[in-house]
Amino acid sequence: MTNGLARASVRFRPASFVGSLVALFLAAVVITACGILLQTGVTAHAPTVRYAGSPVVVSGDPYVRITFQEAGEHQAQLSPLPERARVATALTAEIAARPGVAGAVPDLSFPVLTTGGPDAPPALTGRNFSATALIAGNPPPGRAPGAGEVVLEAGAARSAGLEPGDKVSLNTPGASGSYVVAGLLAAPAEGPSAWFADPVAEKLSGHPGTVDAIAVTARDGVSTAALAEQVRRVVDGRAEVATGDARGAVEVPALAGAEEVLTGLGGSFGGIAALTAVFVVVGTIALATGQRAREFAVLRAIGATPRQIRRTIATEALFVAPVAAALGVLPGVALARWWFGELVDRGAVPPQVSLDVGVLPMAVAVGVCALAALAAGWTAARRPARLRPGQALGEAVVEPARPGAVRIVLGLGALAGGTALAVLAARLGGVDAANTALGVIMCFLLGVALLGPLLARLCASVLGLPLKAGAAGASGSLAADNTRAQARRLASAITPIIMVTAFCGTLLLIQSSLDHASAGNVRDAVVADHVLGSTGPGLPTGTAERAARTPGVAAATGVLRTGAVYRADDTLSSVTVLGVSGDPRVLPRVLDLGVRSGSLSGLRAADTVALDTVVAGDLGVRTGDRVALWLGDGTEVRPTVVATYARGLGVGQVVMPRAALAAHVTTALDSQVLVAAAPGADPEETARRLGALAPGATVTDAAGYGAQADRARELNAWANTVMAAVLGGFAAVAAANTLVMTVLDRRREIGLLRLSGTTRRQVRDMMGWEALLVAASGLLVGGAIAWTTLVPIARGVTGAAPYVPPTTVVLLVVGTLLLTLTATGLPTLSLLRVRPIEAGNGR
Repeated sequence: MTNGLARASVRFRPASFVGSLVALFLAAVVITACGILLQTGVTAHAPTVRYAGSPVVVSGDPYVRITFQEAGEHQAQLSPLPERARVATALTAEIAARPGVAGAVPDLSFPVLTTGGPDAPPALTGRNFSATALIAGNPPPGRAPGAGEVVLEAGAARSAGLEPGDKVSLNTPGASGSYVVAGLLAAPAEGPSAWFADPVAEKLSGHPGTVDAIAVTARDGVSTAALAEQVRRVVDGRAEVATGDARGAVEVPALAGAEEVLTGLGGSFGGIAALTAVFVVVGTIALATGQRAREFAVLRAIGATPRQIRRTIATEALFVAPVAAALGVLPGVALARWWFGELVDRGAVPPQVSLDVGVLPMAVAVGVCALAALAAGWTAARRPARLRPGQALGEAVVEPARPGAVRIVLGLGALAGGTALAVLAARLGGVDAANTALGVIMCFLLGVALLGPLLARLCASVLGLPLKAGAAGASGSLAADNTRAQARRLASAITPIIMVTAFCGTLLLIQSSLDHASAGNVRDAVVADHVLGSTGPGLPTGTAERAARTPGVAAATGVLRTGAVYRADDTLSSVTVLGVSGDPRVLPRVLDLGVRSGSLSGLRAADTVALDTVVAGDLGVRTGDRVALWLGDGTEVRPTVVATYARGLGVGQVVMPRAALAAHVTTALDSQVLVAAAPGADPEETARRLGALAPGATVTDAAGYGAQADRARELNAWANTVMAAVLGGFAAVAAANTLVMTVLDRRREIGLLRLSGTTRRQVRDMMGWEALLVAASGLLVGGAIAWTTLVPIARGVTGAAPYVPPTTVVLLVVGTLLLTLTATGLPTLSLLRVRPIEAGNGR
């Protein structure tokens, strides 16, 4: 009987379930998209192309790994390296000596800049000549180049009009010089390339004694597993041994970072989306159930048991959930494809990675929606199931004065938990403070959801005082009375608006605070008169030295931009590192970092470092202490802190001598040269001379420094904006959906008002004032949650209060007002078209 009653309700009263259907549909869209991104991050791989003919590949470990104890158990954490990890060249001979190895080929690649004028070949990839054995099809390599020779890829050479015997000027991270073209190699799959003798290639790469990887082939009859075991014995933990699909990750070192981005976005955002969906779905189904109170009261009056009522409501929810979730799967896949494409276009994910659209994320989305609907149904069924048959009809029309005692206790506990987390975040500071943001928001939202009727009544009482005083006439006074009397209905309407304000406000204002602090730091820190930059892999070697000798230049400092990883407690964090060249005593003439302790002139020895005060605080170090860092390629160092400074965010959170970093980056080319002009120098003439130092170089002023901002910060800014848009859109549609449901449920009330002589305009005004009260309540409570979350995070990360752009606030307020007024006004107009006598009868 219960299932039949539920089917009949869904079949003959579909309008009652439209709101729930919309909420579940949107939840399925977001959860499906996040699940696909998460699955792609877990299964991400790159096809093996270059090493397809080598069953075993030896490479460096692309991760920093730490272990620690938590709750008596060993835990592990890893963080992807910002640069390529390398292996010692000496391993090649050791591996080649094993009995099952037919060959071991070292593989090396590095950028080669051409400096021979307009007829020079385009930017090339430098390689060691022995790596020609890895070219598909194994074309005859011809004669190996000598010390002053180079072999060019045939297509690139012909496009520049070069033939064997010609000379070409090349610039590499290790050195620059003129080379004789010893031959041409037809290998279009390699792209524009230049092959050097192996010892020369190692020197030119800037990484003498190391290579990118070692490709190993087996003798006849030796299996891949046996070959890999022999190689592992030789390596003995000094490098990673890859077989099968894992070889593709060696070819694409950025894969490790892409996995973290995808799993981070899919996992964290998916978790937020799932929790948001639960809040929205529970509220929507509870509202829909409350609107059918008379129907359930009749069922109780004619003898339906509490168990039957609960089963009926839960079954109705389960009927709607699979349909809504199934409808949301395909839009979710489309959202995931767009999202993934944007990540690829922004360089966060290598183009070799493919989106993994599997069944599991779709099944999870359907399951989460079904469980949320079931939980919402059981929760919403508690009150109608408790009604006593003899008094059911009377109690159904009376809204409870307050939530139950258990709900109040849980709500107060959630608010207390959110407050405690906010206080803890204020004490932690830095990255730890930022990590508490989600917990703070979720605790407060849970408290709002549980204490919604009480909070709504409080907001209606306070915000409605001007309306009660007659500021808006009879319509305003009636709106104030309605919202206070129907606090449960108001709570259902303001909860999604609170979610929109809290989530969007937190995400957008965190980013605006970071951007504002970063822009301020760049503006104050970069005091150089000229900034010489490059649109390619970097500036040619020696550009900083040549710039320092240019007429009109007083000082020039090269900036090598890389990254590092540090451990604070049991957390690994990545930071931007600047490697500065030249005399550190002239660094303040081009870069004023706001030194708080020590002196940047101490950056002379290779084992010295200057830290941003936030990083120093996370690590708990001061000037004179040694600090543990993993450089870009995973090399662990312990330099001495010679200075701390305040203007690191947006500029560089760690500063080290360039010589200490050059051997630990993938491309040891300066990204910028900061120039201080000599007194009286002509700015335009100096800029022209600087631009002539390197083909394709750009010369700007200090403002141009921000053009090469930290890519991770740019990606976070975009991700936060997208997250705010998706969650904000989800919650906004849910809010509109709830408002429409509440208005349409007031057909009888509006009809009675019309029968008693209230004009259409007075009804419209009353509903408009109610919409404004709903919007104001949601904005105030959501804004309070966002601000409470933001203050400790902003102070910990930027050292200042949150920055609130007026444009963001205006857009959020105007958008909320338009949402509430539209979602209230349109259904009100629909109800006003009904004849008063029909509306009053509930028809």
